[in-house]
Amino acid sequence: MKKIRKIIAVTLCVATILALSGCGAKKTGDDKVLRVGTEGASAPFNWTQTDNSNNAVQINGTNEYANGYDLMIAQKIADKIGYKLEVHKMDFDGLIPGVSTGKIDVAIAQMSITKERMQSVDFSDPYYKANIVALTKKGTAYENAKSVADLKGAVCTSQLSTVWYDMLKQIPDAKIQPAMDTVPSLIVALSSGKVNVVTMDKPTAMAAAYSNPDLVMINPEGDKGFKASDEDVNIGIAIKKGNKELTDKINKAITEISEDDRNKMMEQAIKNQPLSK
Repeated sequence: MKKIRKIIAVTLCVATILALSGCGAKKTGDDKVLRVGTEGASAPFNWTQTDNSNNAVQINGTNEYANGYDLMIAQKIADKIGYKLEVHKMDFDGLIPGVSTGKIDVAIAQMSITKERMQSVDFSDPYYKANIVALTKKGTAYENAKSVADLKGAVCTSQLSTVWYDMLKQIPDAKIQPAMDTVPSLIVALSSGKVNVVTMDKPTAMAAAYSNPDLVMINPEGDKGFKASDEDVNIGIAIKKGNKELTDKINKAITEISEDDRNKMMEQAIKNQPLSK
């Protein structure tokens, strides 16, 4: 069935090649459209809101809007390459299949560039490096942890289909619980006492602690921290395999966004996230 769909998709692409700039994006009127998939549930990288405040982008086919660092990056890239941004909200584990099948052109959703994912899609150059940290609740035995070793015996979990969940294995005698679908579900589990430690990247943990004063970020560094490879912490944009033209355009746009601008966008995203109000 998948092979049949692929043949149909290729046939349609060839048949409409005069109307399209390529199979990597659709065209509406005079505008080339970049269909971006995002999760919309992982502040400060991406979240969903009910209005267009702070330059949020309307989610295709809905009355909701998407915002966050990922969307700021997506908008800058779209502007630089001359495309109109079209945002699609999807479950995180549906993003790679969405790119592979052509449902969306790219996925921008705080996604680590891993070898496993690169079997299915291509990736842009990294647009952010996010170190892995832990989060706990004030008053737990782990509040003052200075190393991963200090988290020994923790009841812990993290998000499904992420490298964060893999990091739990580094906690000595960890009581690892099933993975959860979203960051908000992790925060609820932590706040309710269902678990006492969760792992995530540093910006997400900073945003969670900013929004929830009863939470504490544990950020052990160097040899005392989580051991993560570049592919664990380098975040990139997933693009359909073989679409070199779009990949090159996106990479060029990324190089034109300065490190200072990226840091300012992340600071703004943390301040703008809905729960920070």
